[in-house]
Amino acid sequence: MTTPPSTQGRITQRRIAELAGVSQATVSLVLNGKADASSRIPEETRKRVLDVINSTTYVPDPAARRLAGVGNKIIGVFTYEPAFPSASLDFYAALLTGIESEAEGLGCDLLLFTSAPVEGTRRRLFHENNRLRLADGCLLLGREMDTGELERLVESGFPFVAIGRREATGVPYVAADYVTGTAALVARAWDLGHRRFAYVHPDSTGESVLDRQRGFREELARRGVDADAVTAFIASDGDAPAGDWERVRDSGATVLFVENPTYAIGMLPHMARAGVSIPGDLSVVALADPSRSTDSDPDFTRLSPPRTQLGSEALALLSRILDPAAEVPPADLRLTLDCAVHDGATLARPRTTQENTR
Repeated sequence: MTTPPSTQGRITQRRIAELAGVSQATVSLVLNGKADASSRIPEETRKRVLDVINSTTYVPDPAARRLAGVGNKIIGVFTYEPAFPSASLDFYAALLTGIESEAEGLGCDLLLFTSAPVEGTRRRLFHENNRLRLADGCLLLGREMDTGELERLVESGFPFVAIGRREATGVPYVAADYVTGTAALVARAWDLGHRRFAYVHPDSTGESVLDRQRGFREELARRGVDADAVTAFIASDGDAPAGDWERVRDSGATVLFVENPTYAIGMLPHMARAGVSIPGDLSVVALADPSRSTDSDPDFTRLSPPRTQLGSEALALLSRILDPAAEVPPADLRLTLDCAVHDGATLARPRTTQENTR
């Protein structure tokens, strides 16, 4: 058989089936490592499918699912953002702890994919240097992921699980329920008498960022309030706390919601110079745990996402997907975990309400 020349376009299971002269089901069995004696697929047919895959799939395309890594018990970890600079490491540390713990229990080795360079602020999953095929499957980490790349990965048949909710069709993931947790904290602030809010968030369209905003808006809507009418939404890159504080101060807010506690910590010196105390003059609610805290930092009222559990549950799900004897129901491919609420000491009645009740 003469194999077709290498292509530079996207290869699909259907196209592989056409080129190999077999059914798409046969291709799926080969890609999933299930083309054994029990499948009744002749060895000659299996080799023909593999020949087509090897000749048509350029290196970064993981359509040759597990061909290089089958049975190696190697799990890849791909981070869209760098994992080890201090700011990122603080975010990823708990996730990686959960992944490592689960890997030990499963007897798997972890392979961190770093050959794809960071371009701008993110890596590309399908960069020519990336070698996903070295692993049996992969965990994907990152605030923002490319929807097109995720859909391409789904279509290729390569086994993976994303950490964090993803809009892309067919993507298996384990995520934190930021919507419900954020709504609960908005309800607390409202019930204490707060009516003017400021909300500082990263300039991002990542699903976790949007889910927090959704919970915020939906809770106010349940109370008959348009979030835009009572809230100053402030997009921040985290590098200009003085400017963020000026906008918070000018908004007249009595409670400040921050997605990242680091934003509030950066504003603390500017608040102090303005004579503003927490929570006496301004309540502060964080929608995540502090990455690093010191004895001088406030004990923030906040969401506490289960990051370590996210990591361990994601690998547990991936191990089920990789198990040739397991059938994972579609409902089990997307798991959402509750966020705990830490009471903290930075949310109180606004001063105007306190004065009116004396």
